[in-house]
Amino acid sequence: MADTLKEILLDSSRRPAVVSDLETLVDEEVSDKGGVSGAVIKTGFAAVKKIKPGIIGSAIETLLDDFTASLEPFYANFRSTGGGDFGAYLSSRSDEAADALLSVTDARAEKSSRDSIKKVYGKLRPNGKKNVEEALPRLGKLIDKHAATA
Repeated sequence: MADTLKEILLDSSRRPAVVSDLETLVDEEVSDKGGVSGAVIKTGFAAVKKIKPGIIGSAIETLLDDFTASLEPFYANFRSTGGGDFGAYLSSRSDEAADALLSVTDARAEKSSRDSIKKVYGKLRPNGKKNVEEALPRLGKLIDKHAATA
């Protein structure tokens, strides 16, 4: 059995399935959003996917290594405490886990030379933490699934 997230998520034989599962996770998270803000997210998400098909999978592929590195300390601590349900573990540390994941996208947005990307990211970022925290149980479950076969 693999001991690190890098071994679990980035192994070349598993990576395509991980990216596909993460793409499904993003679709499910967007689909579950409710209210006015949920409608805005759903509309924007659908527009982006229509304008540039494949963008979600491409973004996941591009960011996966950094996301994995940002979660590695959480996974190592989780494993050292006996394991169990990684989604519950992440949820119990939702503030720090969300910040770790968002540090990846914050850095990427900051490095962008495109003002339009910075502007859109700046508008989405205030609700980003809440959305990431809500996704942590699903993310942990996905990682547990891939860890079981690693």
